[in-house]
Amino acid sequence: MPDHSTHFETTHSGMILTNAILLYRHQGSRNLHAYGASGQDAGAFASIHKVEHTHEDHPTIAAGVPLTRAHLRQWTELLGRSVAPELLPDNMLVAHADMLAWWIPSKVRPAWFALSSPPDGLRVLHERVIVPVPYPAHLFVATRSGLGVYALPSNERPITETRLLHSPNLNVFVGGQLCWGNIPRPRSLGIASIPDYERAVFESWSTHPNVGQEHTITGKGGLIRLWDDLAARGAKRFPVSRLKPLSFPGRRHAAQGPRNNAPAPVTVGALIARWSRR
Repeated sequence: MPDHSTHFETTHSGMILTNAILLYRHQGSRNLHAYGASGQDAGAFASIHKVEHTHEDHPTIAAGVPLTRAHLRQWTELLGRSVAPELLPDNMLVAHADMLAWWIPSKVRPAWFALSSPPDGLRVLHERVIVPVPYPAHLFVATRSGLGVYALPSNERPITETRLLHSPNLNVFVGGQLCWGNIPRPRSLGIASIPDYERAVFESWSTHPNVGQEHTITGKGGLIRLWDDLAARGAKRFPVSRLKPLSFPGRRHAAQGPRNNAPAPVTVGALIARWSRR
């Protein structure tokens, strides 16, 4: 059998093994991974232990105590001291090791259209074209699992209670996640990568709406014809009033009873909380 054990030695900087964290899961948990937790686990427990060096070459894990949030904060602070501090731009909302959230104001910018099946009657988007169109203000939420793209109801910095709208970008799923396809992914999750995330959204070819995306706007014509109209008349403002509110699947207005089928609107605060659990 190969030896997969790890041997710790005192380093030149004077570091020694001082503590061990033990993780417990139910034996019946499915999809057990060597170093990651399964989202289907019924429960988990962690304990932190002192490591005793009674014998120089054989450190021993002593009795431990339940791992607390205070322990995690202390060790996170110590481990994070090697991360260089970054200056936050004015449009940042959340800057965390596992999440970035920021907003951008409305703007006319080049849009890349190469529709695979353009409907009849288009004036501009019937062919492959890069054309300036107005975009509404947007909220972006980047984590290590993906990028969320959402429209904002007004051209101002959002707050926790700001209600979100569906983004009209054709490369975005109904739930708000960017459809990466062959778009290059940023190599890191940091302030310096924000331009890469924005280029992924605004400088990639749009070939077709994603499933259900035509139903994220109001009015006649659908999403593609809306973009075609904006491009054809050189519009300077996106008609935000045509965007429907973002909603979580299966979530309803509880105060209005079970007969109400209107989905509950999603706020910036609720969205950030949802992404933090991914």
